[in-house]
Amino acid sequence: MSTRTDGPRSRGVRRRLVVVPALAWAVAWPSEAVAEEAAPAEPAPTVRCSVTDERLPELSGLVVVGEQMLALNDGGSRVEVYGLDGACRVSDVQTAAVDPFDPEDLGVGPGGTVWVADTGDNNGERTTVALHVLSPDGDASLYRMTYPDGPHDCEALLMAPDGTPYLVTKEVLGSSGVYRPTAALADGGTVPMERVATVNVTLTGTPGGPVGRAGQLMITGGAVAADGSALALRTYTDAYVWPLAGSDVAGALAGSPTRIPLPDSPQGEAVSFAADSRSLVVASEGLPSEVTVVPIPTAATAAPTTAVASAVPGLAELTGEGSPLPAALFAALGATVVVWFGSRILRRP
Repeated sequence: MSTRTDGPRSRGVRRRLVVVPALAWAVAWPSEAVAEEAAPAEPAPTVRCSVTDERLPELSGLVVVGEQMLALNDGGSRVEVYGLDGACRVSDVQTAAVDPFDPEDLGVGPGGTVWVADTGDNNGERTTVALHVLSPDGDASLYRMTYPDGPHDCEALLMAPDGTPYLVTKEVLGSSGVYRPTAALADGGTVPMERVATVNVTLTGTPGGPVGRAGQLMITGGAVAADGSALALRTYTDAYVWPLAGSDVAGALAGSPTRIPLPDSPQGEAVSFAADSRSLVVASEGLPSEVTVVPIPTAATAAPTTAVASAVPGLAELTGEGSPLPAALFAALGATVVVWFGSRILRRP
């Protein structure tokens, strides 16, 4: 049986980006921005293995579970989570007879449940987003949720140790919302969400991604350490790591993170903590996809945040020397051009 979780979508090549109006971002200018300085030099990243299986051409979600990795492909006509061995070979597949709209990220909850974030929304048209939960006994559940402020594109899931899911939106100008359900999830039902935090990232200069500098601002994946000690979010180019106390995800994100430049990749979206919670494991869409272990700096100190005097700064403050706004707007313009040309190509017969 094939069950859709939302409205119609293209079955062909999908556009991978969404662009929000620059004016709306300027009005909602963040009160803080995350660290712009990279952490001190540490051991270099190492390639663990390369994914070459043709069933994973768009590797979007990744979770390390002991000696195994769980991997999620972006797209498909049913929910499928692939188990990978230490050599990145597919060893098993967990499925659910549901046709997802746009799966983007992956997490593991209490009891070994596997959570698929069916939250992608490039065109900002979904009335609900969904979480598909696969249990070790083979059962599957479908939970729908709604945003309190309209549709958002979202590619990052954070599973708190207490089992609460948090969604982090993908925003082209770097100010992402963090949402969680307001009530217990109901299988087959719909629960509203609330916005509990904002994550603000700035241009870093790290190369990588499909859209140039704009990729430094877009959050494309999330992870929580298996021991509950930390959480991470990534963009196409960088990872940000926060210490976590208990299950207070919103409280953790209010602090200053450590930024870790990631190896250059064509479209990096997947991120996980390693089994020992001391390193990150990242991967990109495209084949072959290198699964790379990136050490988390052991002696890193978070760079200070950049405070802004008011929530709505004046024009001089936004456009003055050193402001990230002009560069961010040019980056957003570049992303817009990429999306426009992509949509024109897709419309050709």
